[in-house]
Amino acid sequence: MKTTFTFAALGLASVLSFGAAAADLVTQQDVASQNLQPIGTISVSGIDASPTAIRQHLSRKADKEGASAYRVVEAYTNGNYHATAEIYK
Repeated sequence: MKTTFTFAALGLASVLSFGAAAADLVTQQDVASQNLQPIGTISVSGIDASPTAIRQHLSRKADKEGASAYRVVEAYTNGNYHATAEIYK
């Protein structure tokens, strides 16, 4: 029982810490209104993932590139998934 509680607590802590440091998903209107500066593009691909998982992959990759925000410019799923995003500082 203690082990299950420990894993649940660690899982919750990792979700909370991910949300605190993650790059934000923004729209084109957000880019203009917040005066965000583009710094490049990123893409992720894989085998069958949920939209939430794809956004998490993009956010992590944006973080690694030093971005504070990203905007999805292309995304599709067809057994495999692929998404491309522009990243901003």
